[in-house]
Amino acid sequence: MIPWTLYILKCNDGSLYTGITNNLEKRLEDHASGKGAKYMRGKTPFQLVYQKEHEDRSAASIREAEVKKLTRAEKEVLIMQGR
Repeated sequence: MIPWTLYILKCNDGSLYTGITNNLEKRLEDHASGKGAKYMRGKTPFQLVYQKEHEDRSAASIREAEVKKLTRAEKEVLIMQGR
């Protein structure tokens, strides 16, 4: 089974983008080339500031929804703690 990764990117405008993927390298390439999420277009370069693997898509999606509800300050703590 291929693990799913929850990731957070820090965009060139300082905003944070949260997503999930089962192929992080390809997804980052997609974002960099403008083929990823619309939100990321024009926000390159970006920096991968957080990643955490999950067993499956369901677990990653649940965690993604939780993270997206966090305040920016809470996301920054998560990033610093790396959990």
